[in-house]
Amino acid sequence: MKKTLIIILAVVAVFAIWAVSTYNSLVGEQQKVEEAWAQVENVYQRRADLIPNLVETVKGYAKHEKETLEGVIQARANATSVKVDANTLDEASMKKFQDAQGELGSALSRLLVVQERYPDLKANENFKELQAQLEGTENRITVERKNFNEIARSYNTSVKTFPKNIFAGMFGFQAKPYFQAQAGADKAPKVSFD
Repeated sequence: MKKTLIIILAVVAVFAIWAVSTYNSLVGEQQKVEEAWAQVENVYQRRADLIPNLVETVKGYAKHEKETLEGVIQARANATSVKVDANTLDEASMKKFQDAQGELGSALSRLLVVQERYPDLKANENFKELQAQLEGTENRITVERKNFNEIARSYNTSVKTFPKNIFAGMFGFQAKPYFQAQAGADKAPKVSFD
């Protein structure tokens, strides 16, 4: 009887230690996803912060390109108004976020085409510096999105594999969506100087 009790207590203790370890590893992976998401938001915010300076620089040269400038300003406002909490990240909120950021990227592309019409603007040091910073920021966005997807994949694998999926379900850990390519990203953008 005493030996059986010791064996039962040992099995319960091992299970408890395993359960705590499993839960803690899920929490750790969830924190990594949240950290990666914060970094994605950080680089998108950097891009949004650069845009007003770029717009003001272009305004000085391209006063009659009002529609393009207003489009960039509106797209920036839309992109910065979409807030997504890493804890409630799902397919719908990720799509809304990506759509807003895609709109902003498209507006920025149109703005950068404007510079081709103004030789003085192309030579302007402020514009060149802002354009280089924006290009660097776009590269950072790509890197952080890739990092987020890798961390989300690792987390999602943990949440979906047995036996962690049992604890994930019990404690509300849910799979996170991935960044996807924007519609039409498989086609090169058309640039026209009409």
